[in-house]
Amino acid sequence: MQIMKDSPGRAESEALMRRCIALARIAQARGESPVGAVIVRNGEVVAEGIEAGKSAQDVTRHAEVEAISAARKVLGTSDLSDCLLVTTHEPCILCSYVIRHHHIPVVVFGVAVGEIGGYNSELAVLKDRTVKRWGEPPEVIGGVLEEECCTLCHE
Repeated sequence: MQIMKDSPGRAESEALMRRCIALARIAQARGESPVGAVIVRNGEVVAEGIEAGKSAQDVTRHAEVEAISAARKVLGTSDLSDCLLVTTHEPCILCSYVIRHHHIPVVVFGVAVGEIGGYNSELAVLKDRTVKRWGEPPEVIGGVLEEECCTLCHE
């Protein structure tokens, strides 16, 4: 993976991931899948998301989508091309579409999710170059605090 000049460094990525892990623990305590996400702009967390699909009975209420929705409200724009997203789990196909739609250029995740992943699966939306309106695929940095993120699923 190519590192962009605006990508977070290792220490920053880990600090942001620790916040995502804390959010994932909140989701887990609520009976949700343990996923937490943040949107960062200019080094500052501008929005957070906690998995809410089960409690809301809405499959679209993934932590990443919740964080993106909150960021749109806080920033007053749907163009998030100056932001990055950090999440405990590889964004799924649904979340990956939302990421691409909002032009988020950097995605950092902890643990891969297999066949439903938007980066590592056969349906790699985060790598797609065929939808021209999306522009260039985002830089994706995986495996940040992977062990800690994986542990969430087994607690």
